[in-house]
Amino acid sequence: MNMQQGPEILFWLKFAAVFLLPIAVEAYFCGCFNGAVIVSKYILRDDVRNHGSGNAGLTNFYRTFGGPLTLAVILTDVIKAIVAIWLGVLWLGQIPNGDVLAKYWAGLFCLLGHMFPCMFHFKGGKGILSGGTIAIMIDWRIALVVWGGFILLAVLTKYVSLGSVWAGASFPFISWYCYPYWQIVILAVLIGGLVVWQHRSNIRRLLSGTESKFSLHKKKQE
Repeated sequence: MNMQQGPEILFWLKFAAVFLLPIAVEAYFCGCFNGAVIVSKYILRDDVRNHGSGNAGLTNFYRTFGGPLTLAVILTDVIKAIVAIWLGVLWLGQIPNGDVLAKYWAGLFCLLGHMFPCMFHFKGGKGILSGGTIAIMIDWRIALVVWGGFILLAVLTKYVSLGSVWAGASFPFISWYCYPYWQIVILAVLIGGLVVWQHRSNIRRLLSGTESKFSLHKKKQE
């Protein structure tokens, strides 16, 4: 290591400690507030993860319980993503062009908290609702591609998971188009990759023709 590299490395270490680490922590714990788990476990006294697909997400909650409390799940997962991104921008936005980096960085850790919440034994959801909110918070063009494809596929095929896979897979590409910077692209690949990975069982069922289609009617209890 030459003499010029020392100060540069020290700068990035300070940057990570002062800016990136606090954002990662706050965004992760925001993400941990999983709406489906909180509503089902503490209000309905019946953990959604014990039903249906076992996923702590909106679709499984609606299929299992239905009812107006579905709105509480939606609001929880949307608001936590907004708060995570807002706090990230508030903290990192004070440096030039830091707002975009803050949105992606906070978005990544918010999704990690949603998918692997420490207070719920690291068993969370698949991140579509929170991830979709993050896309809206980042850039309307990204939201248009992600949400547009999701809605189109879900409506035409009745497979919510197919739209979800599109959302995760398309996210890095539209992010690269809007923000062609290697830092952003890496974060976008991680975010999109997490969403697709969480849907790996759905992908297997889609390929085998055994995936359940979405219905507005609550699933009947056996």
